Amino acid sequence: MNITCLQESLAKGLGIAGRIVKERSTLLALSNILLAADGDRLKLAATNLEIGITCWIGAQIEQEGAITVPARTLVDLVNTLPPGKVDMSMNGAQTLKLQSGRFKSNVKGIDANEFPLIPHIEGDEAIHIAPDVLGQMIEQVTFAAARDESRPILTGVLARFEGDRLTFAAADGFRLSVRTGSLSAAVSQPFEVIVPARALTELGHVLNGQEEPVSIAVTPTRNQIMFRLNSVELVAQLIDGKFPDYQMIMPKSNTARAVLDTAPLIKACKAASVFARESANTVRLTVVPGDESKPGHLAVQATSAETGDNAGEVDASIEGEPLEIAFNVQYLIDALKAVGAPQVSLELTTASSPGVIRPLGDDAFTHVMMPMQLR
Repeated sequence: MNITCLQESLAKGLGIAGRIVKERSTLLALSNILLAADGDRLKLAATNLEIGITCWIGAQIEQEGAITVPARTLVDLVNTLPPGKVDMSMNGAQTLKLQSGRFKSNVKGIDANEFPLIPHIEGDEAIHIAPDVLGQMIEQVTFAAARDESRPILTGVLARFEGDRLTFAAADGFRLSVRTGSLSAAVSQPFEVIVPARALTELGHVLNGQEEPVSIAVTPTRNQIMFRLNSVELVAQLIDGKFPDYQMIMPKSNTARAVLDTAPLIKACKAASVFARESANTVRLTVVPGDESKPGHLAVQATSAETGDNAGEVDASIEGEPLEIAFNVQYLIDALKAVGAPQVSLELTTASSPGVIRPLGDDAFTHVMMPMQLR
């Protein structure tokens, strides 16, 4: 093995692949990154058996070969090297030799044959979607997935392919995010799978700079999903099981609807969050319709027995009746940040019914939040 590449490219590739590496694993190869000559490129690959990432960078291949070395050691080392060429070769038994300028290093590795096989996407079976659409879908949905492994289904994102539409849905029992996007072409048969939220989050990190459509393929056995970018492939194990019927909890009507500017509402919620910390992050929202003397507004209040209280008002266009409701303020801030629009609509029914947040004039994204008990 004798390969030359640029330090900048190598550091970027290692940064992409190294994100999913487990530093401590009973299987030594899972703490390593695979380096292998692949045509006229250098392949970098890593896996934790749930997610696999393969990245290719431009390189000059003088002699083919492959080795797998500790990820943290290699990432930290390459980040300290000066910009310019990095020469890599096999030095002795399973040792990677790196030389850059006046720096020389030897990194001990293991046989590349011990590295787990990462499946390869088949282009003929792929579904295509614009990278900016996919990136926004990921941002607007994955934050609502559960972190608690006690309900594995809820740690995933439901991905439903139907016609020329892809729908993502994630829920943690307290909130639900649903986002629909357009595919480049219609699928022959509708189907749905559950993708680990972490896999989509990692995919979102590498979408920046992608201009060509992203290819998506699901294995015939429905146990793996694969995403292909220009120089990156991500493979994830799908979650087996039945995702809850989220349509059942989405309100079909409302008794009060407020249209507000998103930025002032976020600021009001952040101010209230300072005092909501000691009360389970509870914030009280009061919808106040306008009259001839005063326009409508939304009051945002939080109270702490130890630190004090806060009250803010945000101008709003109100339709319907006055109403008071309480939400987890952090969930509210997360949803408002995900909206990605200058104005938002807040739809409410009763103090004990879920609230709905949507970007104004855009039905592609819907966020539902369960209320908290008013005190």
